[in-house]
Amino acid sequence: MFVRIVKMGFQEDKVAPFLENFEKVKHDIRNFPGNRLLELYRDKADPAVFFTYSYWETEADLEMYRKSNLFCEVWAVTKPMFKQKAEAWSVDKLVSLE
Repeated sequence: MFVRIVKMGFQEDKVAPFLENFEKVKHDIRNFPGNRLLELYRDKADPAVFFTYSYWETEADLEMYRKSNLFCEVWAVTKPMFKQKAEAWSVDKLVSLE
């Protein structure tokens, strides 16, 4: 399993529409084959900056999502709202303490 982290900075007037759309699609993303967790975080210092953390069983599962109609639809709505280019990292989780 690995983690995909995406940082997104939005135009201030697009934050509410982004959150509304995320609310509509979050269960579809979470239930996509291979997805094991989906989280959305908001930056404390800049309320227009968000991070998604998604856990995937395999890199192939993430790639299938990225090539899916669902991703294309979500990205088509989300991308025009950015004030800066999104950044993304794929990382392996080494330690998790709860």
